[in-house]
Amino acid sequence: MIAENIESNDLAVGHNGNIYVTDPNHKQVWLVKPDGEKRVVDTNEKAGLQFPNGVRLTPDQSLLYVADMRGQFIWSYQVQPDGALAYKQQYFHIHQPDALEMSAADGMCVDTNGTLYVATALGVQLCDQAGRVSGIISRPQNKWLANMVLAGAEFNELYACCSDKVYKRKLNARGANSFQPPVKPKAPGL
Repeated sequence: MIAENIESNDLAVGHNGNIYVTDPNHKQVWLVKPDGEKRVVDTNEKAGLQFPNGVRLTPDQSLLYVADMRGQFIWSYQVQPDGALAYKQQYFHIHQPDALEMSAADGMCVDTNGTLYVATALGVQLCDQAGRVSGIISRPQNKWLANMVLAGAEFNELYACCSDKVYKRKLNARGANSFQPPVKPKAPGL
C-alpha cells in the first residue's frame, strides 16, 4: 500500500517517485512522497477546481496538469523542488458540447512535443503548449470517453477507453512517460 485515507481517482508518478493523486469527491489534489508522507497540495478552497479528475506531468516535469471534469479548464501548476504546487492557473480552455455545461474532461496523456491529449465529451482534444485546443479526434461511438495512454513498442499508439471498448490510433508523436527521466519538449517543426 502506498497511501491510506485518500479517495483517489487518477494519478501521475514522477521520475523522482512523487505521486500526484486527484480526489474529486473532496475537490483535492494530493502529493504522496516516496517515503509515504502525504499532503494536500490543492483544494477548491483556493478557487477553481470543481471536480479534479485526470492528472499528468509535462515531459520536463516542471508543470502538473489537472483536468476539471465539471468545468471548462485544464489547470496548470508549477511543480516546486519539494513537490508542492505553485502558480495555479486556468491553462487549457476545453471545448464542450452546447447542451452540456461541463467538458467531461477525464484521462490525459502527453507526448514528447508537449501536446496534451484530453478525453472529453466531444472526443480527444489536443492541446498545444500555448494553451490552445489545436484539434479534436471525435469519439468513436456516442458513449463516455475515459482514460487514455500513448503506448505500443514506440509509444506512438493512442489507446482510448470508450464505454466497454478500447480503441487504438497510430500517431506521428511519441508518448512522454513521467516515470522516465524528464525530457525537454521539442519546438514544433523540429
